[in-house]
Amino acid sequence: MERAYMRGCLQPRPHFGFVCSVLSRLRAIPVFACAMAVACIPLEGEELTSDSSEDTTTTSDNTTIPTPTTLDSDFTTTGEDTVDPTTTTTGGPTTFEPTTVDPTSDSDSDESDSETTTGDQCPPPPPPIFEYIWIPNSSQGTISKINTNTGIEEARYRTSAVPGEPSRTSVNQYGDLAVSNRVPGSITKIAGHIDRCVDKNNNGVIDTSSSGSDILAWDDEECVLWNTYIQSYTYQAGPRPTAWEWVEQDPETCETPAPRLWSGYMDEGGTAHFIRLDGDDGTILDDVTYPDWPGGGFGPYGGAANRQGDLIAIGVNTAPLVRIDAKTLELVEYAVPDSANKYGLALDHNGNVWTSATKAGDNMYHFNFETEEWTALGPGGGNWLLGVAVDFEGRVWSAGTSPCRLVQADVDNVAYTDTHIELPGCSEPWGVSVDNQGYVWVVDRGNQAFKVDPDTHAIAEHITGLLDPFSYSDMTGVGLQILIE
Repeated sequence: MERAYMRGCLQPRPHFGFVCSVLSRLRAIPVFACAMAVACIPLEGEELTSDSSEDTTTTSDNTTIPTPTTLDSDFTTTGEDTVDPTTTTTGGPTTFEPTTVDPTSDSDSDESDSETTTGDQCPPPPPPIFEYIWIPNSSQGTISKINTNTGIEEARYRTSAVPGEPSRTSVNQYGDLAVSNRVPGSITKIAGHIDRCVDKNNNGVIDTSSSGSDILAWDDEECVLWNTYIQSYTYQAGPRPTAWEWVEQDPETCETPAPRLWSGYMDEGGTAHFIRLDGDDGTILDDVTYPDWPGGGFGPYGGAANRQGDLIAIGVNTAPLVRIDAKTLELVEYAVPDSANKYGLALDHNGNVWTSATKAGDNMYHFNFETEEWTALGPGGGNWLLGVAVDFEGRVWSAGTSPCRLVQADVDNVAYTDTHIELPGCSEPWGVSVDNQGYVWVVDRGNQAFKVDPDTHAIAEHITGLLDPFSYSDMTGVGLQILIE
């Protein structure tokens, strides 16, 4: 089977093999293709200052790439490489018993992701859809849906009845978006394709946004599928980690279950809640609690789901790294180095953690779940690194500010490869995602976004017209996709 995806028939894209393997497992026909030096964190909403002339004139030619440092046992959760981190051992991770909540509300949505048929051969479920990047316009309370192939904003949606400071996003395999609003706290699901929208007023058509300037009233938009209120009490405590799980068709029953959604927030008593929602209707199915969450006033800060469906989540700065087992709901905590001022989070194809950091001397960290070791990559070309993403070819990308830049690292070598990739005209690069052709998207708080060629670092698209964009989680679905190769 051809395993190369070619952008413009010029450069091989080995990750296309993943698409072929998924289609093969789903019994589809084979596919051949040609086609933050400061000790403080730049907390959300805090303005950063930098010398803009420095931002755009520094080049990578004179950059010294630091050697990564594997931290000693003071910064590891155990001294043994063979410890299973899902169990409690002497000197190992701390575990907490989960609290499970039964659903208390009925679904009022006609939309469902589950299909069951019978017979000797299952019909293939819909193929994965990853054609868009979803960028929150935080102060406007909307989210932009931008076609990653054309750079055109095809729709803009309200994310709640009143502007809710949307930020973290996740895209499931059907292309549907989940976005978390920090205050008032809520989580919203938006259909990724018009076929999945619901004709709520029964007028025979789908009433929905058709461009960035076409924003429908909250009750009129028929591609918004559900919104779940979250009882967080402040902006800092509002929901942030947002992560869909991946689901596969059962070959015996031919059922493709609806993906569930992980999120997290903090209540008024300081207890962190890691919740799992029903993907069809937004009902809260499970609630795993962590009393006295040590997040410095912030709740859980970021999260992603691994290929087993476990939630991997972090708190800001030196707050914990936790993993919640998808089956047992056991919460396991991993110690974090005192030097690791964590901010953004991504998982690589091994399921290991990459986290950006906000100290000039320690801008990025890697955590290996098998050895339970943290590796500090050292200085990353400036003060802050913020959003982080991993691509199909094992490259790690992170957005930096002061000076503004894009940073690249390597999964296999756990080291930087370039600490200053220029983004001409950049202001405050914050979020990073990778699209389904491998291009790197950098969301800049200066109301713009850049589409960057991962090989040449040329700017392929420059998107304007955004309004206070603020996101640094998975905006395309590729962060989930790379885990299922």
